[in-house]
Amino acid sequence: MNPRKVSRNSLVRLTDLPNIGEAMARDLRLIGINEPRQLEGRNAEEMYLELCRVTGKRLDPCVLDVFMSLQSFMEGGDPLPWWHFTGERKRLKNQFERHRQPERVKGR
Repeated sequence: MNPRKVSRNSLVRLTDLPNIGEAMARDLRLIGINEPRQLEGRNAEEMYLELCRVTGKRLDPCVLDVFMSLQSFMEGGDPLPWWHFTGERKRLKNQFERHRQPERVKGR
């Protein structure tokens, strides 16, 4: 649903959530989420990795942005467009990659 049309008081179907249409609702059902309240306490990255595993594909990172928007909304944040989270996802990815790289030893 378009984030501007979302009402917290009427979250019955998955498509009542911000950024969720029929296709994304089907994806959420693949990972066992059938109604909005099942998103409470869920982690966006874990949902993304689970969906990748279930589908056997590395999904577009924008799917993670959508899941980040859901996590934020379910934690009380405003219903924002998924692309609002793209910059945050990229920053987190860069931080993660910097921590994974081994430190160079001087003189080598």
